[in-house]
Amino acid sequence: MPSKSPVTRLLLDLVSTPSINPSLAPSNSKLTGEEGVATLLADQAGKLGIEIQRQAVLPGRKNILLRLRPKGKIKSRVMLAPHMDVVPAEESSFKPMIKKGKLYGRGACDTKGSMAAFFQAFCDLARYGPLPLNTEIIFVGLVDEEFCQAGSRMLSKKGPRADLAIAGEPTNLKVVSAHKGNLWLKLKSSGIAAHGSTPQHGVNAIEKMASIIRTISEEYPKILLKKSHKLLGEPTFNIGRISGGKQPNIVPDNCEIEIDRRTVPGETQEEIEMEIKRLLQNNGISEPEFTAVRTVPCPPLETETSLPLVRDFLKSTRRRKTIGVPYFTDAAPLSNGGSPSLVYGPGNIAQAHAKDEWISLSEVENAKQYIFHFLSNLA
Repeated sequence: MPSKSPVTRLLLDLVSTPSINPSLAPSNSKLTGEEGVATLLADQAGKLGIEIQRQAVLPGRKNILLRLRPKGKIKSRVMLAPHMDVVPAEESSFKPMIKKGKLYGRGACDTKGSMAAFFQAFCDLARYGPLPLNTEIIFVGLVDEEFCQAGSRMLSKKGPRADLAIAGEPTNLKVVSAHKGNLWLKLKSSGIAAHGSTPQHGVNAIEKMASIIRTISEEYPKILLKKSHKLLGEPTFNIGRISGGKQPNIVPDNCEIEIDRRTVPGETQEEIEMEIKRLLQNNGISEPEFTAVRTVPCPPLETETSLPLVRDFLKSTRRRKTIGVPYFTDAAPLSNGGSPSLVYGPGNIAQAHAKDEWISLSEVENAKQYIFHFLSNLA
């Protein structure tokens, strides 16, 4: 059997280290938390004399920051920023298996493949050089991406900031400069309770909500088609949850739906609420009560592709242009905090969170080489 490359061995170690997001798992789970991954990275970085810092984010959960300082004065900063947490899985999913050039296991694609590629390139630069003359390079392992992005939000608030940040996610080695934002809205209809045998004495809140759902489902897509973005296409929505009533023999006096609304650059929550209210009013439906479900902003990402470091990254990764994707990432909070950001990494988003999650080892190797080429050519 041929020997495994350093980046493959690292990926095996990372996947073998459970790091389920604690907010998504039972409180008694022994597979939660990012600290095991952070310790693994710190141990390897420490052997190379790399500067190590920790940044408190949530109780018992910290970002890890590893710094490579330039030979001269710091004039710019580049940040590699994959996340360390994964979504829940059985314990057997953390026993990685290699088959036909693919590595299987929870987190292999989302996003320990990116982490392995970024970190190995970072360590190779520390070990072999050449270090940039004036650019500081920071590797950041972020916590909590899979739940509320608390790690990237804390980093954007406290710093350090970068002239370019690269969030690690599966993009099939395509460079992402734009992604959609995410807004969750709750719509509530109210009625009057009555006995189920005399429904004429009540007002059925579920029936009222049915007309709201029908109008939104049939008419809202026509409005969204007019708001298309050059890289992201039109905004989308999904009615993902409904609840109402207490039992069949009571006319329900309340009903709620929750909508996942994917946003494009230039949209605001206030404008989106108003357009839905206006749509309903124009169709003769009295205005339901609106509530934002999420308490943190999830704005879309749009990074200017003419930035010199973006052009350098495209060249190093053998890409001529950037693309847009529909899912939300840590890149948006980082960009919102003053660090222009891209999304990049090996793997296909279709494998993220899948039962038999996997990633191509050749793609991880290529990602490592492209990242190393970019880092080694920084000024």
